[in-house]
Amino acid sequence: MTSTPAHARVAARVDPPWDAGAWRSAARAALCAGLPPEQLDWSGGAQGSLLGGLDLAALPAQRSAPRVPSEFLALADAVLCHRADDRHGLLYRMLWRIAEGERALLLRAADPDVHRARTMAQAVRRDTHKMKAFVRFRAVPGADEEYVAWFEPDHWIVDRVAPFFARRFAGMRWAIVTPYRSALWDGQTLAFAAGGTRADAPAEDAREDLWRTYYANIFNPARLNTTMMRAEMPQKYWKHLPETALLPALVREAGVRVREMAERAHQAPRRRIPVAPAAPALAPDSFDALREAARDCRRCPLWQPATQTVFGEGPGDARTMIVGEQPGDEEDLSGRPFVGPAGRLFSRALDELGIDRGSLYLTNAVKHFRFEPRGKRRLHRRPDVAHVEACNGWLRAEIAQLKPERIVCLGATAARAVFGPGVRLTEERGLWRTRDDGVRAFATVHPSWVLRQGDPAAQAQAYAGFVDDLRLLTAA
Repeated sequence: MTSTPAHARVAARVDPPWDAGAWRSAARAALCAGLPPEQLDWSGGAQGSLLGGLDLAALPAQRSAPRVPSEFLALADAVLCHRADDRHGLLYRMLWRIAEGERALLLRAADPDVHRARTMAQAVRRDTHKMKAFVRFRAVPGADEEYVAWFEPDHWIVDRVAPFFARRFAGMRWAIVTPYRSALWDGQTLAFAAGGTRADAPAEDAREDLWRTYYANIFNPARLNTTMMRAEMPQKYWKHLPETALLPALVREAGVRVREMAERAHQAPRRRIPVAPAAPALAPDSFDALREAARDCRRCPLWQPATQTVFGEGPGDARTMIVGEQPGDEEDLSGRPFVGPAGRLFSRALDELGIDRGSLYLTNAVKHFRFEPRGKRRLHRRPDVAHVEACNGWLRAEIAQLKPERIVCLGATAARAVFGPGVRLTEERGLWRTRDDGVRAFATVHPSWVLRQGDPAAQAQAYAGFVDDLRLLTAA
């Protein structure tokens, strides 16, 4: 195997330049080829070489790809959407440093590379927020329930933000047109096309008069703060918002309206509003209190697209706790854990072993369903480490309240939530371990993994192994 000459320039292509998958593929090939950052020319930016270079895809691999912290991958996804020309090279330089032994690089906030990457990611997140807040759809004349919006983002964020609009406006057909790229939703599929101009979106529609009337009536002159208003709603976005045509008059008349409000005589209420009945008292340490508190959990973003929190279920004196990964589609809709296909396979295994499912406490490491829409279907997507960590407080509270004698972890995510980040399912499967709190626990595969074995023979073998693991409960 030959190595790349130290002086040779190598071209790395990312197309489209904001695509995380394309950048990861190029970065992985460069790492495996042992190419230091200074030997790479990234295409699509000012750091690209004008003299050409060796093709990255043609270079032989010198080593295997290293493991990379998930936090870096999330940071890279955001930075790649920034318009800075040097972002590809910056991320690869950080990746190279991590692969060469600086595993804690992201913890060094003062490091120039880390500081610049986080600053760029923050700019992308801010632009993302503005797009979610200031996109206004307008009806297409003569079309039935078709809408178009025009927006001018600062960064390459259309692919990043479009799934949000697909979830939020799933029941209508729409397009978001920007100067560089357009997103299109037909009610089932999200697609992308070339950019356009402001003329591609309707100038105004009948609904905007209703919106302006509503906005004028909810505008509170007593809370007017023009400095804060311009900070949160910069004037460059005003051309997208129909309500901004009212702002000069509303601001100008605010003082008069405030005085009129202060001088207005008190008026008795026209009708008596009944007092809402008091909520039943809950013991502060009960499962009911935990379930009620978790119902409005906002510790991570998964609550937004999910239907509801799916908390644990089972007798309060159960001796065995079962911990899965996260609720699935049926669990999300019903609000109960382990009722979907994987839950039914789990019940079947319990019946074969003579274990009463009703005697177990069933819960998940993550309490909200993470998915990606695919037409009318919602496909399961594994939760990130950040989601597991955000939900870990609920799991710890359940364990502290239940005080089980034993815990069964179904899948790698559950094992890491119960044992800690260093556990590997392949090494720990079927082995009893004792936690710091004295609770014995073991890990096995998740029943959904059994269902994913496409070949019937492989699925039967996987199911038999799963039952054998659960047999540890009968011995206990």
